[in-house]
Order: sequence, then structure tokens, then C-alpha cells
Amino acid sequence: MERNLDYWKEWVRRNETAYREELEKMDRREALYRGEVRELRPLTEKDRQRDGSLRETVHLRNIVAENIESEVSSVIPQPKVTARRKEDEARAKLLEDMLRNELDRLPMEELNDLLERMVPIQGGAFWLVEWDNASRTHSTVGDVAVSILHPRQVIPQEGVFGRVEDMDAIALKLPQTRESIRRIYGKDVSDEGETDPEIRTTEEEAAPAEDLVTQYVVYYRGAGGGVGKISWVGDTVLEELEDYAARRVRYCPACGRTETDPGARTCGRCGGKLADRTVEQEEVDRPIATAAGSLIAGEGEESLRLPYFRPDVFPVFLQRNVSVFGRLLGESDVDKIADQQNTVSRLENKIIDRLLKAGTRITLPDRADLRTDPEDAERWYIGSPADKAMIGLYEFSGDLRYEMAYLAQVYEEARQILGITDSFQGRRDTTAQSGVAKQFAAAQSAGRLESRRVLKEAAYAELFRRIAQLKVAYADEPRPIVAADDRGEAKYEEFDRYDFYERDGAGNWHCILDDDRFLFSCDTAAPPAGDRQRMWQEAGEMFRSGAFGPPGDLRTLLLYWTKLEPSTIPERETPGNTWSPSGRSRSWTGSCRRRRPGPGRPPGRTPFPGRKNRDPHGLRKKPFRRGTAQKSRIRPEPGRRGEKPPGIGEEKAGDRRAAALRRCAALPRAATKGGERMAEKGYAGRIAQTGSQVVKAPGQIAPKKGGGKVKRGEDLRGGRSK
Repeated sequence: MERNLDYWKEWVRRNETAYREELEKMDRREALYRGEVRELRPLTEKDRQRDGSLRETVHLRNIVAENIESEVSSVIPQPKVTARRKEDEARAKLLEDMLRNELDRLPMEELNDLLERMVPIQGGAFWLVEWDNASRTHSTVGDVAVSILHPRQVIPQEGVFGRVEDMDAIALKLPQTRESIRRIYGKDVSDEGETDPEIRTTEEEAAPAEDLVTQYVVYYRGAGGGVGKISWVGDTVLEELEDYAARRVRYCPACGRTETDPGARTCGRCGGKLADRTVEQEEVDRPIATAAGSLIAGEGEESLRLPYFRPDVFPVFLQRNVSVFGRLLGESDVDKIADQQNTVSRLENKIIDRLLKAGTRITLPDRADLRTDPEDAERWYIGSPADKAMIGLYEFSGDLRYEMAYLAQVYEEARQILGITDSFQGRRDTTAQSGVAKQFAAAQSAGRLESRRVLKEAAYAELFRRIAQLKVAYADEPRPIVAADDRGEAKYEEFDRYDFYERDGAGNWHCILDDDRFLFSCDTAAPPAGDRQRMWQEAGEMFRSGAFGPPGDLRTLLLYWTKLEPSTIPERETPGNTWSPSGRSRSWTGSCRRRRPGPGRPPGRTPFPGRKNRDPHGLRKKPFRRGTAQKSRIRPEPGRRGEKPPGIGEEKAGDRRAAALRRCAALPRAATKGGERMAEKGYAGRIAQTGSQVVKAPGQIAPKKGGGKVKRGEDLRGGRSK
């Protein structure tokens, strides 16, 4: 059957009529969220004004917006790519690093903020992921473009409530300027106008703009299973593609010249009109080395015909709020608490009326000479006791106890329906006294909202899969990416689509994304950007408990600060080279504050954080002077340039004590206090929790001639004399 413009116009009209009821609900949901619905829904037929119109509240407490804003999360899920084969692990890591770079390049913060309100209000929203060939740099052509579509901008197929991929076709209504249509498609639509201005705003009635038009885009399934596309404005067809995902080149039918300029409409050689041609394979005339070590090249001098990868999927997919059987969009949170919003508005209106009617009332006889003017010592002449008895003062206070109690009850109902508690909102919660109890209460509330979080991660996983497919399909040039290695340091790589090609058993080259060899999901172990304080606390507790290793070891400190680097701890900086346990200089990637040089501290040295008045090795050393016990502020630091390694070249009897001190200083800081006291007092050895051992203490310093005396002690644990 021929599918021309008239056919698709009729398809849009028929499916939009079936979608009309849902569109009307969208207008009311947006109005409730903005606080524009002041009409009170009547409880009975006579619950109206005298003229029959609906009553309106003069004061509105918007509990809909309050609860929707409580659910907003600024956390952007991070990608996780899992290889289904061991030989694809390096490719999976490359895809994951590329996706993280794409999240930084794209305006994901703005898109996520828009979705966090659109999805709970309307029950769902649509993603549009396309390849923008007009996005060019000096060395690249094209890139991924991601945008968000409001449900009113999408016309789904009637009767299909599953995925978008289950539909035969889906239509989009997009507001565009006339100039952008002329620039992109080369068509003049100056005679057309904006036929549906409501798609660009949440107002029920919007006036058409002067320079805007309504563009209709329909994606449909072709006869071969591919995706086709047709687009029009009014009666002007802008684009019609039988295979939307296929590669196309622009060429001149007259001279055969291929045009690379995307804005060109005529041939640069002969001036003829350009046409599009579908290309299924790529001709590789030079060998291409892949990251896996294989070589893509033809046999002998013949060129290789490499097939292009085509993602045959609709560029539109849905993110739901809460799945509901029999509905395309999910369940709307506004619809759940619409009754509570109406009740709150009625109570607020009644409370204000009662407060305004409260006050003082005076009763007087029916006489014109009795006035109630505010004058002191005014005389009233009353002729009879009956008239005096009619004078009275009545106070109307307006008791609001029952109204206020029910108002609090209705508000609590709305929060319980959505699963929101005081702890989740950050309000004062008297039921949880300790910090742990508050965290537990917030976690219970978050469990009620778990399905929303899971569906959000499912939508982001689909986004990651679409971006990876577009990159492999259309990114011809290698794209630079930056990632972090195991030590947290930046490493620079290149994403090349040829790395995802390999030979099959028959010797034919194909793209491995066709085999579904990668699983795309969200990294639940990634540190959330909004909970860094908790990350720092947990890392500190793990460090103190020894999870990273002995706390006094330099390797442990290096690992600890490396783990904290991705969480951007405050006052983090990258100092110069510092001493390492191996005696070589290495780059410190941790986080510490650089102190000013002081007495005995050379400029540029970086002490460990939190250890004042100590050298970088955690030992406080006193220099040895023969025959004296003088103290000095100068603390020698091994590993400085120009010094000998500790304990080498000092074998004379008079220098043995100094050599022992330097050997102790070269060791990591002892885990026990005993080891530190031994190093300060000059003991040549250390105490460890391993079996019996000998501890030798130096006696008096011997003169130059003669040997020194060594005192021998006893091993207190073994009981044997040494």
C-alpha cells in the first residue's frame, strides 16, 4: 500500500482523536501543579453559588507541588557496561568511559531536572536520541543529540500500551521556526502557520506565534523491518526516507561527484541538483589496526568491503513513573492526590470565612438616638428597663479546632499515598531521636519510591545503549575520551568504531553490537554526587579500621586519598613529588593542605594531613651527637636529594647508633606506641607480635679506642636469657 502524505495525515488525525482524553488530563495536571485550579469540586448538586457557577477558594495551599518537589532527585545514574564474553572486557570498559564523557558533554543536569518534574506529573515522558550530522568540529563530523519530549508532543499508536518498539508508527509534533526549516531542509514554509501552539507550553490556550510553525514527524516500520521517516509542515513535505538509519551520501547524478558539504544544494563542479544515495558498505583501502590487535584489511591489493552498522530502532523511547496495566503512560502522582488537594482548598476557604466573620456584635434598642461612635463618656438616656435589657455585647471567636485537625489529617493522607515522610522531606521528625533512626526512617520512605528509581535507571540504561549504537554506527573519526585508572589518575584514550568489528567463523567482518554482546545498565556502586559527606565518613571509618591496610603505611595513605579523589573532597590539591616506601619519588594524588615552610622544613615538602610537627615518615628523630644528649629542632629527612640511602656507608663503631636510627626512620611508622618509643630512645630494633625476639639496647658511648659494652636483657614472653 502506498503511504503518501495524505495517508499519514489521516493516521495522525485518527490516533490523536483516540489520545484526546489523555491530552485533556495533561492540561488539568499541569494546572494543579502550578496552583491555578481554584474552583472547588462540588460535593452535592446544590454545592454551588446562587448563579450555578462553581465556588472558588481565595487561599490555596498547593500540596501537589509540595509533594512533587519532595520527590525531585538531582542524581544522574552512571553507566555500567558488562561484557558477556571475556575477550570483550576491554571494549566494555571503553564503552563505559565513552558514555561517562558523553554525560559530561550533554546538558544532562537540565534534562534530568526537567524529567524529575515532568514524569511524576504526567506519569511519563519521552526521550529523543538522534545523530546530528550538522554538529561538526575541526576534526569530527556529527555527534549525538539528546532532548526531552512532553507527552503532549507525542502521538502514540492507538491500543499499544507496551514499549514504543511494539508500535508500527509514532508521530511527533515539534515547534520550529521558519528559518530553521529553511536552513535544515531547504524548504520555504513562509505561507504556513502554527497549527498547534499548545505543544510548546503548559497553558490550556496558547496564541500562535508569528515566526513559528508546527512540524510533524512520523517514524514507522518499513517492509524489511527498518525504520522509515516522513516529515511535513502543512502541505509541504520536508523529508521522506524509506530507511531512516541507513548511511547516505550526497552526489551529483550528472557528473557523479560526491558532495561533503551538508549545506550544499547544488554540485560544486557542474551546478547540477544533488541527490541522496544509500550506502550499505564501506570500502577500506588501507589497513586499520584495532585495539584488540586485529588488522582490518583486504586480501592482497584488493580493498575490503566493510558493512555499516545500522541501529534499526525508533529514536524515541518512554520513561514511566509507575507502570500501570492498560496505559501507555505510567501513573501520575497528581491524579493520586487530586482529591486531597480539593479537600484542602475547601477547608482553607472555610477557615478564612470563619476568621473573617469572627468578632464583636452589639445589640441595641430600635432607637435612632443611640449611637456606637467611639466617644468617651457619651450619655445614653434610656426611658424603660426593657430598652436597657436589649443592650448587649457578644463575642464570636470562631473555633477552628476541628477544621485544623482535619486539615492536618488530609495533608498526611496525601503524603502517605505517595510514600513521603518527614525524614524524607528534611522536616523535623519527633519519632526519630537519633541520627541513625532518622536515616532508617528516610530509607523506609525511599523504599516506597523504589519503583520510580528503578524505572528511571531503566530509562538511563536504554539511553546508554542508544548512545553507544549511534557512536559505533556514525562516528567515523576517532573520538578522544578521558578516564581514570586504578590509581585515580587521568588516562587519555580514543574511541574508534573499528574496534568493534571482528571476523566471524566464515571470515566475514561484522559489528559485534549486532550480536548483543554487551549489557547496559546503571552503576549502583557509583558515588552519588549529592551524598559526598556520607562517602567521606564511610571512607574514614574504613581507613581507621584497617580496611585499606595498616593506617601508618604510606601505601595505605596513598590508596586512601586516591579513593577520595573522585568524591572531590574540599581543599584537595596535587602537590609535587614525595617520598615513597621504595625510596623512589612518586606523584602524590591524594588530598592534603600544603603548609608554609618552617624551621627545619625545606620548602615544597608535603607533610601528611593531620600530623603536626612530624616528618613525612611519621617518626620524630633526634640527631645523635657523641657524648651528649642535646636536643635539636633540625630533623633530618631521608630520601632528600644528595643524601645517601639510610644505613649505608656508616659502619664505624661510633656511627652505629646513628645508622640504626636512620634505618628505623626508613621503615613505615610502627603500628604500636612501643615502636615509636624505641625509635626515639635509639633502640636498634623493634618489637613485633611474632614469637620470641632479642632487643639490644646501647650502653654508654665508648671512646674512640676500644669496643662498646652492650647490655643484654631478657625476653619477658619467652623467659629465656639472650
